[in-house]
Amino acid sequence: MLTPVPIKMKDGALIDYVITLYGKRLRWTTLITEFDPPHTFADVQLRGPYSYWHHSHTFAETDEGTMMTDEVHYAMPFGALGELAHELIVKHQLCRIFDFREQQIEAMFRPSDSAQQEERRVVDFHK
Repeated sequence: MLTPVPIKMKDGALIDYVITLYGKRLRWTTLITEFDPPHTFADVQLRGPYSYWHHSHTFAETDEGTMMTDEVHYAMPFGALGELAHELIVKHQLCRIFDFREQQIEAMFRPSDSAQQEERRVVDFHK
């Protein structure tokens, strides 16, 4: 994280951080475009590896607790080369990232005796 913490989450908040991708450090700047706790928040990439990135997070009350849903819409840069990278690498990386995130959230918040399966939509690729 490059943005000093704690970050005040609100519409218009900017968050700067660095990600490492195959040993290369990349700056990523995110703009919070919607912040409506406890229901939703959304962010868009202003600077980073994608030509487009929109990530929404929604929270819904269920009989079992809270269901968290991530929806990601993104597009790759570099035309056909970006599409090839998406098919070979990027979509699999994103699935692993969101699988890991799901496991971490479950470990923190789900009771250990729960065997509930949740439906999950990970990524949606747009040209």
